[in-house]
Amino acid sequence: MSDQTHEQEREIKAKVAAERREATVAEASAEELPDENTVSKAAVYLNTKLPKTRTIAQALVRDEAGGVMLCELSYKRFWDLPGGVVDPHESPAHAVVRELDEELGVKATLTGLRVVSWLPPWRGWDDAMLYVFEATLDRSSDDFTLQRKEIAGIHHVAPGDLDDHVAAYTAKVIRQAVAAADAGRFGVYLENGEAPDWA
Repeated sequence: MSDQTHEQEREIKAKVAAERREATVAEASAEELPDENTVSKAAVYLNTKLPKTRTIAQALVRDEAGGVMLCELSYKRFWDLPGGVVDPHESPAHAVVRELDEELGVKATLTGLRVVSWLPPWRGWDDAMLYVFEATLDRSSDDFTLQRKEIAGIHHVAPGDLDDHVAAYTAKVIRQAVAAADAGRFGVYLENGEAPDWA
């Protein structure tokens, strides 16, 4: 085989190798910038490996006397604010409106996020983030349609009487939310229902 043939063969191999490198770079770029119908490998990995925190959304609803509306729950001893766990891919604001519709049969209008509280692990539950929105409802509690498998009754309780009906951390959160509402403050950050040391 002549030197000229060897040279041509090397040029062809080099050209093929360059084309393969370009194709590989193009594929990598396509993976890094997926279209809206594609989930990147990085997203799948991070969604699988990064920690996930439970999110809870509840409503602060008060009557004309300043009493806080509480749900008497059929599945636990303590009463609680209306609301519940946020579903995957759902916002906390949407979740609390949905929960009030499902469990009480009412349409809620949110008027502000009063407090956000990090809740530490408790009795086997992992930690969670709690969002308490102030809300108004389209009807009085006399006209609610309760989801009886979860809600046994509705009560309005003065902030000073919370300890007789709710868990200790719930009482702290509600009092902070009431104080924020009375002072016209929004988005107060708490840890376990209390202002952190650095705040």
